Amino acid sequence: MTANMTATTMPEALGVDVCIVGAGPVGATLACRLATAGMQVAIIDRAALPPMEHPAFDGRAYAIAAGSRRLLEEAGVWPRLPMESCDINEIRVTDGRPGQPPSPLFLEFGRADADQPFGAMIEARALRVALNAALHATPGLHVFAPDEGRVTRTAQGAVIHTTSGRTINARLVVAAEGRRSPLRDQARITVTRMPYNQCGIVCAVAHEFPHEGRALEHFLPAGPFAQLPMAGNAQHPNLSALVWTESEKVAHRLADLPHEAFAHEIRRRMGDEWLGAVTPVGRRWVYPLSAQYAQRYIDTRLALVGDAAHGIHPIAGQGLNLGFRDVIAMADILAQVHAAGGDVGAPDVLRRYQARCRPANMLMLAATDALERLFGNDNPVLRLARDVGLATVNRITPLRRSFARHAMGL
Repeated sequence: MTANMTATTMPEALGVDVCIVGAGPVGATLACRLATAGMQVAIIDRAALPPMEHPAFDGRAYAIAAGSRRLLEEAGVWPRLPMESCDINEIRVTDGRPGQPPSPLFLEFGRADADQPFGAMIEARALRVALNAALHATPGLHVFAPDEGRVTRTAQGAVIHTTSGRTINARLVVAAEGRRSPLRDQARITVTRMPYNQCGIVCAVAHEFPHEGRALEHFLPAGPFAQLPMAGNAQHPNLSALVWTESEKVAHRLADLPHEAFAHEIRRRMGDEWLGAVTPVGRRWVYPLSAQYAQRYIDTRLALVGDAAHGIHPIAGQGLNLGFRDVIAMADILAQVHAAGGDVGAPDVLRRYQARCRPANMLMLAATDALERLFGNDNPVLRLARDVGLATVNRITPLRRSFARHAMGL
């Protein structure tokens, strides 16, 4: 149901187990997953969420790890994707400089390192279409959008008064509002921020030769350059997404270049010519990069998920997948409590969620920060050390496969 009530029709208060504020990929997926587990769920978002959207191709895509794909399948989202995904079957990690061949020392995850694809690439618009459709079609899920809620939390429960005039009583409120979460601020949860003074350039390219499901992570002095395989279309049968890091000034200058000059800069960063001629397609996006983490994930009748709890450097492509890991943990814990007739917003339940997620998330944040500092420079001693390190991991099969499974979220 969509909230569209007036003061003259004031309906009865809605009782739910969980009320989620924020219908981005993490919040929306959590709502669908909890509802499929039998819970009554409300979700509130400022933006309208029509069941189907068909925006034009804009170059943005998500790398969905294997564990995250399983979550989206269980939440009833994946089957609703309106267009094909592309499996990631190989990942090559290299080191180099713009305009030069990559180092001969590299790390490669291949088909022998996992019994399934490492993940899948899906267009951002496709995930949004699937999420919106699932939100409106899942029993037990009440959608309030466009709408806003005023939240009051006590030890006994939470009450949410929406701008549209509805009252929602919930056992638990989940903040999924992103990095500038108002609910987190209202709970006085401290956030530590780590600026990188860098920007990520996001776009897509058509290329001459097929990618064969192969992804590239090419480390350059200014930051990583990633090529991620996408499903082609009638106009561009060979298509890949690009995400690369530059200093703030350079990133904006590059994104504003004419078409041919921009394509030239892409070719300089590819490392080699394995994809053949490349042609930029769609829009170019520039995002400021930073890391941040909340000092705690919980408060009275409140839990943080996704970017409201943590944000990391995109060096390993784990940002959204880290949010999906929060969803997996929360859904697992709350489903057990709900099935046993317990209180999903009780303090001990929330402490279990925080204990399961925060240490692992902090470890990932520390690892991505260390990787950025290790690979984001041109010191010859460090260059040699990291190249040898990549080659060493590449030769030790059990270690390589362990890294692969962790990145897959399995």
